Order: sequence, then C-alpha cells, then structure tokens
Amino acid sequence: MTADPHRPAVIIAATPTPNGDLHLGHLAGPYLAADVYARHLRMSGRPVVYTTCTDDSQSYVLTTARRQGVPPRRLAATAATAIARSLDAVGISTAGLPPTGDTYRGTVLDFVGQLHAAGRFRQRRVRLPYARHAGMYLYDGLLSGTCPTCLSDSSGGVCEACGHPNTFDDLLDPRYSLDPDDPVEPRVADVLVLPAEDYRGRLAEYYARHTPRWRPHARRLVNELLARPLPDIPVTVPGSWGIPAPFAQTPGQVLYPWIEAMPASIYSTWWSRSPRGATGGNVDAPWRAETDTELVYFHGYDNVYHWGLVDLVLLLAHGDRYVLPAANVCNEFYELAGAKFSTSRDHLVHAPEVLAEVPRDLLRFYLALTAPEYQRSTFDRAALPSVTQTRLVEPWNRLSRALDRALDASSMPARLPTDEAGRRRAAIVADRFRTWYGLPEFSIRQAADTLSTQVDRLARQAEVLTGDPTDTGGLVVQVRALLAGAAPLLVDTAAAAAASGWESGDATAPSTTVAALRLPPLAGVRAPQDGRLPVR
Repeated sequence: MTADPHRPAVIIAATPTPNGDLHLGHLAGPYLAADVYARHLRMSGRPVVYTTCTDDSQSYVLTTARRQGVPPRRLAATAATAIARSLDAVGISTAGLPPTGDTYRGTVLDFVGQLHAAGRFRQRRVRLPYARHAGMYLYDGLLSGTCPTCLSDSSGGVCEACGHPNTFDDLLDPRYSLDPDDPVEPRVADVLVLPAEDYRGRLAEYYARHTPRWRPHARRLVNELLARPLPDIPVTVPGSWGIPAPFAQTPGQVLYPWIEAMPASIYSTWWSRSPRGATGGNVDAPWRAETDTELVYFHGYDNVYHWGLVDLVLLLAHGDRYVLPAANVCNEFYELAGAKFSTSRDHLVHAPEVLAEVPRDLLRFYLALTAPEYQRSTFDRAALPSVTQTRLVEPWNRLSRALDRALDASSMPARLPTDEAGRRRAAIVADRFRTWYGLPEFSIRQAADTLSTQVDRLARQAEVLTGDPTDTGGLVVQVRALLAGAAPLLVDTAAAAAASGWESGDATAPSTTVAALRLPPLAGVRAPQDGRLPVR
C-alpha cells in the first residue's frame, strides 16, 4: 500500500483488559507489531499516533477480581500500572496509557448518545443466561459453555477457537464462570442493540475492497460471518460493572463493554496528541473523514469479530463522519510449551522477568522472529539465548569489529567514496525492509529474518576488506541501509547509533560518498544463576 508521505496515521493496538499484566503472548502479537509499524512510518517522516487504552469495563476484570478477592477498581488500577510498565519495558512507543476518567466516559457517552439520538439502536426482548443463586445475568467473561459453531469450550461473546460470536443465549451448556454449580436458566430482558444486518450492503462493499489485503484466516472468518444473518450487537446489558447506560428504555443497565472500543480509541488518539492536562476541543477531530487519516488496527484472531465487524458497524452507523480502517493486521496465538499463554492457569511469562536476563533489543528481535503472524508459534525460553546469539549478536558484533578496524586505518578519509555495486546493494537492502514494514505485506517475522540474513552477509564482506576506501565506502553505505531497517526492531541500538551521529532516513538513493559509521555492538543474554530464563 503506497501512502502519501505526509498523510497522518493513527495506529490502534487492541485495548488491553486490566485484569492482570501483559504477558509475552500479548506483546508478541499486536503491541510489538504495531510499534514496529509506527516506528517505520515515523522514520519516513509521517505524522503518527500509536495508542491504546485499557478496557476497564470488560467483565473479565470483575471475574478476576472476585477470584482474587479484591475490589475490581483496585484490580483495574493495579493492572493498568503493570501494563504501562510492561509496554515501556519492551520499548512500545505509545505516549502512555491514557486515564479512563471523566473525559474518557464523556467521549463514550457522546459517541453512543449520537447514535441513540439518530435512531440507530433498536429495543429487543432477548433471552439471557441467568445464574439463579448469584442472581445475575451472564455475558462474556461471566459465562462459559460450548461454542455453537465449532463446539470448543468458549466464554460468552466470542469463541477464541473459531472467532465466531455467540450473543445472548447462543452458548451451549451455559455455566456461570465463577460457580459452575450455580444453576443457569434463560431469562428475558429488554436491551438495546445495533443491528449489524442493517449495514450488510456497506459492510460487503468495504470487505470487497479491503479484505484482499487481510491475512487469510481473518479473511475467511469475515466470509463465514457474511454467509449467515449478521447478529444484533448488544449496546446495553443488565449488569453492574461498566458505564451506566444513559437510555430511558434500559434502566439499571450498563453499556456492553465492546461498545466502548471505538470511542475509547478516539479518546486515546486525542489524549496521545494533546498536551497533558488539556481539556476541551473536538476529541474526535483526528478521526473525522475529512482528515484522510490512515487508520490501522493491530489485534489477535480472537478479536477479528470485534475489531473487524463490530467496530466497523459502529463507525458506519455514524454515517460518513469518521475514517474507516485502511487495514486490520491480525495475529494468531503465541504459545508457551505447546499451550496458549493463560493468566488464569498461571501459564505465562512476563516481559520484566525476561528482561532481567535479556537485553531489550534481543527480546524484541526474538519475539519478531517467532511472531505468530499466519499460524500459532511458540516462545521457547531455552532457545532464546542460542537463537539470538547465532542469528543476531555474533554476526552483528563481527561486522561491528571489522568495520571499526577498516575505519581506523590511517588512509581512510572522513567521507568515503562508494561504488555502484555497494549503492545497488544498499538499495536492495532498503527495499527488502520496506516490503516487510509496509502494508499489506507487513511482517515483523520477515523483517527480523531479513535483518539476520543481511547482518551475516555484511559481516562476511567486512572481514575480507582490503583497506581500499571505496570498498569500505561500499560496505558503509550498505550498513547504513541495514541500520535503518533494523531501527524499528532494535530500538536501543538505533538510539546508540543516533547518539553517535547516525541519522535515520530513507536509503533508496545513497550518495556517491558517505560519512563513516560505527555500528554499536550488541550485548548478549546474561546467564541466569540457574541457567534458565524465569517463567511461571
């Protein structure tokens, strides 16, 4: 996808649920990928906002808090602090996590209030699972059962295995997640919904234009959803956790948590662009259609229904007011020891634990190299040291040492001449990285592999330099292209190079002369006392 070099971009990573810290399964998916894309666009000079926001109203906050015996608001606040710390530790270049206070709630209520005033919502009498002893309606994380589409174990709302929604009483064998022995029965409730079927024509038109650029698994799910009647999207639910619904038809209900994702993203964009403490102004201005903003979502396969359909319907329901997403970059699950990362089963690894032993750039490189882009992949804590040492650290440092030796020769001028072969190879290196960092081919896995391949090639070239300034210049111009391609992944190394005078930028047309460049060496994995990386 070729974009105007001055076109603004808004990049949204799936809003994290603050029921615990982010683990590497989260980070290896949308957060690192979105960060790499944002850094690549910034290097090309484009104005970029990369943002996300904690999803405090999710019922999973409530269920986790009750399991832990803590107030849900305390859990959400503690988890949000931990999430922000983990994002920062891995070098995720958001402006931070915006507070979910009055401006956040006002943005949400204004967003849904406009749709309500325009008559977009419908009142429906629906059957919902009800836990008899707990005396509460069940939805999303409060509900467990069997997916009616693929027969996998599933929570309410959407099935992680197949991605299909299960709204209201669709889930088979429903159980109350916090007490499977509590009898569950269907009860009738009046709720407001947003009928997705009303937008079938515009959805079909949008998907025909955009999903050819999506990854195959997500594209197939959309086709499956379109092949059947589209669901009514809940707008309100009878519950106690979340933002109270401001509609007279549904007293005592709260907004369905997934309705908040779009106004939350709009608010987060405003917060990330605004001076801290700012108030007022048009919060939704960066999302207005007239801005022609490139809007890109990064999320996991289990959120294709929400980010790929529900949120699209919410934007379409506002008419032509807002930009629509130019791309949805979807990842599969990242596994640990052959099983999905799981907070509830304590089967996980947190980034700060690994960073106690592994430099940040090496963790980012390994997560990129093993990223679950088209199929599930595995974090192998035992393999991380050897993989990063062999694929990156050893050839990188060989290149760094050989380059230093060549530049330290007394005959080397301040600016080195370059030959046509070196310039041509530099352009090829730059082009390969642009391919993997651009849409629709975007792939941090291929970018990391390209980095490894080119570092090894250049190390071998550097070790046979004869001391000729033109040969050295031909190498340096390629190393500059390599460093520009590595910068979105190796953020600390890029910062060290910049501190020494390197300027990032496009390497498509290298000059006939080039300034000398020292390549900062990489530190390897620090050996833990027990010889193993920490894991819980």
